Amino acid sequence: MIFYGLLIGLVVGAATGGRLSQLGMLKIRWWWAGVAAIAFQILLFSTPVGSAMGAFAPVAYVLSTSAVLAAVLANLATMGFRILAAGAVANLAAVVANGGYMPSTEVALRLAGRGQESGYSNSALLSHPNLPIFTDIFAIPSWMPLANVFSIGDVLIATGLAVVVIGAMHSPLSTTATT
Repeated sequence: MIFYGLLIGLVVGAATGGRLSQLGMLKIRWWWAGVAAIAFQILLFSTPVGSAMGAFAPVAYVLSTSAVLAAVLANLATMGFRILAAGAVANLAAVVANGGYMPSTEVALRLAGRGQESGYSNSALLSHPNLPIFTDIFAIPSWMPLANVFSIGDVLIATGLAVVVIGAMHSPLSTTATT
């Protein structure tokens, strides 16, 4: 969903007179923490790293998701980051409430063309998930690029990212400083 939010932001920003060059003016605090945490999650979910971590993998997922939230919270003054924060809080709440996993449904996983992946996956089929409204109950169909399951939190994150990009493309100055 992050990639779709970025793409939508770029398209809408350009279509409404924004300039790509303005994106270079955007100053995001703690960007390195967010990027490092997301990179870690990619390793955790798509390599043998998650399996090697065993029972610690869900804890690592919660900690890395918390790091992403901290980076987002450091930027609340920038347009769009409050929406991003709402999505990050919703996702973190669902993951914590479900023991370090983001529950999904069999229907959503099937629609996205996902089955039982080997190794640790953040998605899990749980018969009675906690906070089900915040879990991965939606799907990007398998015939679309980047097919996957997603949550309301993911929609908020993608929307927030699109707003950040659109706002930055239209703004002559960024509203936060780097640290």
